[in-house]
Amino acid sequence: MDKNTIIGFTLIAAVLIGFSWWNQPSEEEIKAQQEQIEREAAAQQKKDADAARIAARGQEELAQALRDTTALFHKALQGTPQPVVLKNDFLELTLNTKGATVERVYIKSYTDNMKGTQGVVLFNGSEQSLNYILTAKERNISTKDLYFQPSEQTDSTVVLTAEAGAGKYLRISYRLGKDYMLHASLQAVGMEGLFAPQTNTLDIDWQERCKQQEKGFSFENRYATLTYHFTEGGTDYLNETSEKIDENIEEPIDWVAFKNQFFSAVMIARNDFAANAKMTSIPYEKGEGYLKGYHAKMKGFFDPSGKQTTDFEFFYGPNDFRLLQTIEEQSTFGKDLELQRLVYLGWPLFRIINRWFTIYVFDWLSQIFPMGIVLILITLLLKLITFPMVKKSYMSSAKMRVLKPRLEAATAKFDKPEDQMQKQQAMMAEYAKYGVSPLSGCLPMLIQMPIWIAMFNFVPNAIQLRGQSFLWMDDLSTYDPIIEWSHSLPIIGDHLSLTCILFCISNVLYSWMTMRQQRDQMVGQQAEQMKMMQWMMYIMPVMFFFIFNDYSSGLNFYYFISLFFSALIMWALRKTTNDEKLLALLDARYKENQNNPQKLRGLAARLQAMQEQQAKLQQQREEMERRRRK
Repeated sequence: MDKNTIIGFTLIAAVLIGFSWWNQPSEEEIKAQQEQIEREAAAQQKKDADAARIAARGQEELAQALRDTTALFHKALQGTPQPVVLKNDFLELTLNTKGATVERVYIKSYTDNMKGTQGVVLFNGSEQSLNYILTAKERNISTKDLYFQPSEQTDSTVVLTAEAGAGKYLRISYRLGKDYMLHASLQAVGMEGLFAPQTNTLDIDWQERCKQQEKGFSFENRYATLTYHFTEGGTDYLNETSEKIDENIEEPIDWVAFKNQFFSAVMIARNDFAANAKMTSIPYEKGEGYLKGYHAKMKGFFDPSGKQTTDFEFFYGPNDFRLLQTIEEQSTFGKDLELQRLVYLGWPLFRIINRWFTIYVFDWLSQIFPMGIVLILITLLLKLITFPMVKKSYMSSAKMRVLKPRLEAATAKFDKPEDQMQKQQAMMAEYAKYGVSPLSGCLPMLIQMPIWIAMFNFVPNAIQLRGQSFLWMDDLSTYDPIIEWSHSLPIIGDHLSLTCILFCISNVLYSWMTMRQQRDQMVGQQAEQMKMMQWMMYIMPVMFFFIFNDYSSGLNFYYFISLFFSALIMWALRKTTNDEKLLALLDARYKENQNNPQKLRGLAARLQAMQEQQAKLQQQREEMERRRRK
């Protein structure tokens, strides 16, 4: 280290020492700082002590409030759950004294298809829960936490009471009707001081895991829905295939149903459920034993003074259209409940067909014949009704078939692709001369299609088919396997249904006959195009197989019988039609139209006007195309 460095460090040290000595506080300043520190410490201690006193007082107040509330229900919050059984000839209900709600529903007159035993358990134990929540001043009162004492018990009635204190209690009364209707009323007695003056509702939390009751899980799941009825009329439901959580129902409703394919649990309110109820439906996977998880959160009427009761009615029973129509007579609410809407009959047109034709015929025939015979007879009756239209359709096709050589001769000069419109016009003019309408064959098919769709909606919802056997089919309400395997395969599932195979074979046969008939009447390129279309028609039955393999054997059997008879009718008409006589009849009509042009004017004028309009549009398109190219 050289001399200059030593001098530099010495000067720096001297400056630092001098600066520290110059800035050191005086004794007065040191004393003031110590006093400030002591004051701040004392203030912090006071704050900590105040906070501790406030916390202790809050805990004491909370503890006192809890002691007061607990003291209010000190008897009802302790106890042992006990079953209370109500029963009649159709139903056996088990109520639990803890919560005072139904925990088990046993429907006597139906068979458990999963176990093969008598009686259907709609739900049991934790599979269903119902909680009434009363918003009091201190805290909410949940009926699920309270133990009720039974009294006035008979086979069909019981009164369940939860004591809140001297002269204060909640009372829920039940009365079981003659079949599937349970009447309930809730009343708070001597408890008006516990609630805010503006309180006029209670919260309802209703949940259920909907049990699988039928063999075909996927098919049953299609018809299991959370359904509700608007106060102003009409029903709606949550989507049966997708998950819906807390779906907001904006309008007031008066009943909610947890529905599977053939049975429902329905909760009905005398004073309606308020708008903005929340509904949840969560589908389960196959193999869990349940179809869906249902959850309804609603607000119902409540009178804290106890002067008016909160009234509900519960329907636990089958989705039988005629039975559900009688429920309004058993209800004491005087409402148009429309519970029969739980039996889905299709969109308006199809519902009309099922409501005013199918159900009446089905009811009448089922009193006399087995269900399989009923399906055959309904099919025959529908074929008899539609036969005049089917014959008209066939004869229209037959006329075009026998006229085919003359149509080919009349349109032979229009073979170029650009002449197709003129060819079509020439064909229509030729049809008009013979008094033949190519459109007459379409109307009968359009009329028959709604009947097919109506039966598609009716048969799966007909509980009368449940458990009914016919020929090889053990149960017409579910599939009839000829082969089953343990693991479900993509698209096809875990079985082959015999009625589905028969339906698809009959569909192929009917498609072949239809395509052959249409091909015989078509001219030129139309016949070539038909060859392309026929492959599509043959693919349809294959698609139907994968769709209907899991459907009920009753529905597949109906379609099989319907197509079989349709093919038989078409074959009979073909055999009884004399082409030579038919052509002679058309020739006579042709001459008659020539001698009486006035008679031809109606159809011919319409066809000519149509053709002229098409030609004019075509000319306009060609003119626009020429201008565009210029």
